[in-house]
Amino acid sequence: MPGGRVELAVRGLIKRFSPQVVVGPLSFEVMEGEFFSLLGPSGCGKTTTLRCIAGFETPSEGSISLDGRRLDDRPPHRRDVGLVFQNYALFPHLTVFDNVAFGLRLRKAGSAEIARRVTQMLSLVDLPDLGERYPAQLSGGQQQRVAIARSLVLEPRLLLFDEPLSNLDLKLREQMRLELKRIQQEVGITTVFVTHDQAEALVMSDEIIVMREGGIEQKGRPHEIYSRPVNRYVSNFIGAANLVAARVVEVTAPERGTVEISGCGSQVRLPCRLAADMAAGEKAILSVRPENVRASHEPAGGPCLEGEVLQVIFLGNCVDCRVRWGELEWKVLAHPRARLRTGEKVYLRLDPEHTLAVHP
Repeated sequence: MPGGRVELAVRGLIKRFSPQVVVGPLSFEVMEGEFFSLLGPSGCGKTTTLRCIAGFETPSEGSISLDGRRLDDRPPHRRDVGLVFQNYALFPHLTVFDNVAFGLRLRKAGSAEIARRVTQMLSLVDLPDLGERYPAQLSGGQQQRVAIARSLVLEPRLLLFDEPLSNLDLKLREQMRLELKRIQQEVGITTVFVTHDQAEALVMSDEIIVMREGGIEQKGRPHEIYSRPVNRYVSNFIGAANLVAARVVEVTAPERGTVEISGCGSQVRLPCRLAADMAAGEKAILSVRPENVRASHEPAGGPCLEGEVLQVIFLGNCVDCRVRWGELEWKVLAHPRARLRTGEKVYLRLDPEHTLAVHP
């Protein structure tokens, strides 16, 4: 479990590729033993941030500290940081054993020490019998495990991952998410993980930063970011969401109130949760996850939206529906027992506890 001590501190980081600022100003802390993700689309600055931490890019401004020690003037090999690349960067002419042992040999470790630590690492990543194979004889998932073992064998204080799952097929990617988290928890190493895949970040992370154009849109626990996004961008980037233009009608309690949305030639007022600092009369975006929209053939208690089912897709344990209300299409995840059919009239009810008005 993450500890209560700051392991990595990034303060006021700015990176310019003249004249453009591509990162920053960026400040965040990663706690000891934490699995910390930088999440965002391509070009948002997450990999550049990671490269600054690793020492492959020099910050234009700001500081980076590991365990209280400034890293700014230290070359990559003296930062006590391990890095797993997107393409794994294994040496094709070396065996699995020799790939993992490479860094230890550079450090002039003895043969007995090398044998002990490499064997230990191959066991940790569940490859105890593949030491004599070459990278070309391994699957993508196995190559990734070798790359992780090669980084961990040097016992770094910090482990960095640069989109390590993007080259794997879907089934293997899902399997490796759990495997990476297991390895990280077993070793207890502080980890910074860069990804554009929100499912990876939600499944694996203790803490997530959602990045946009070099800055931080939101930082928090996975459940917090998914259930309480601060604005439209985060709502749309983290999972599927119904996003509807709205107006805050009243604030009834801290972060609770009523909003008004328009459709089918009328206005409907809905109780909901409000993002911080929202006031009556303010424009907002209503954000509702599809699993929090209830569709039924009869009006339910409270305000309802009367719509028409446009599409029904059976997914096994649920049904993915599209329902038209005015000019809007609502995404709805319903139970198969709801027996929704294309073309029929249904009533949509939004759960006030899971309906959130956010900043545009």
